[in-house]
Amino acid sequence: MTTTPAARFGVVGSGWRTQFFLRLARMAPEHLAVTGVVTRSAERAAEIEAAWDVPTFRALPDLAAATKSDFVVASVPWSVTPQITTDAVALGLHVLAETPPAPDAAGLRQLWQAVGASRRVQVAEQYLLMPGHAARLAVLRQGILGDVTSVQVSSTHLYHATSMIRHMLGVGFEPATIIARTFRAPLVNPLSPDGWTQSDEPEELGTTIAMLDFGGSRSGLYDFTDNQWWNPLRARRIVIRGSRGEIVDDTVVRLADGTTPVASALTRRQLGIDLNLEGTELAHISFDGRVLYRNPFPGARFSDDDLAVAAILRDTGRWARGDGPEPYPLAEACQDHLLGLAIEEAARTGRPVTTQRENWAS
Repeated sequence: MTTTPAARFGVVGSGWRTQFFLRLARMAPEHLAVTGVVTRSAERAAEIEAAWDVPTFRALPDLAAATKSDFVVASVPWSVTPQITTDAVALGLHVLAETPPAPDAAGLRQLWQAVGASRRVQVAEQYLLMPGHAARLAVLRQGILGDVTSVQVSSTHLYHATSMIRHMLGVGFEPATIIARTFRAPLVNPLSPDGWTQSDEPEELGTTIAMLDFGGSRSGLYDFTDNQWWNPLRARRIVIRGSRGEIVDDTVVRLADGTTPVASALTRRQLGIDLNLEGTELAHISFDGRVLYRNPFPGARFSDDDLAVAAILRDTGRWARGDGPEPYPLAEACQDHLLGLAIEEAARTGRPVTTQRENWAS
């Protein structure tokens, strides 16, 4: 049983993502507690109260006045996120904004000018907290690959992928030059957030491939096919290359001595398989007999993505109470989205795009 207080948070918005947060809090109440949901619709408020047994409010000041929250989650459309974030900071609240924190580069700059100095805004960029990526980061931080020089991500899109590339490379806010192309090809697309389509007919889908040059022998490769998150016919792959070896998905290759290359696996201990009766969840990920990642929410039966989102909610609560570091500062998320926008521009125009050092870099 945890001795750390549960992260108490309100949510602004009532869409699909809000229900994601409510579900996690229901599954791990000792770690996460929802203080209320802000929605302008009385009808939607009644639905949320009936389904989730949480109070609802018509406006953010009402939630702030009625509840004792560590922070609020801005779970609203991209176009609304900057205003909700700014309003929350003006009320003296700590904020966890959804990704991305603003829709375009101008919006990022305006948001930073409005709230950057407050140091009250974090962003729910969870990918580096997913168990597999967290274990890979642990390998990198132990120096096993030497100097990391290249990260290739074919898994998720734009700002999520650039977050992975930047942090695995150890890249900060320096300029980058991006070249990109989008190719269209037929692919069966049988599964979406709405469920199985029951169709095996190919449709034209786009694949965007981009190269990101950060200088200093550091590069990223971005490879994403439309709906790759859901499509079971397209795998997710990651390659991390360093001066002393590489990681390919869950295999780590490096030199044991001058003439002995060796390979080791990142090994998951997954509960609930065959006759294992301990539950149905990840227990830990190990490497050469050492545990690199341990499930911080045992018994909640979270998926990998659940684990990551729950972790950033937990860490945001600790930060807001002054008990922990910033989990993912606004400046980092602004840089991620700036690079994602550059990928889109380079693919659209067919010309290289070079980002500049922005105010949030300071």
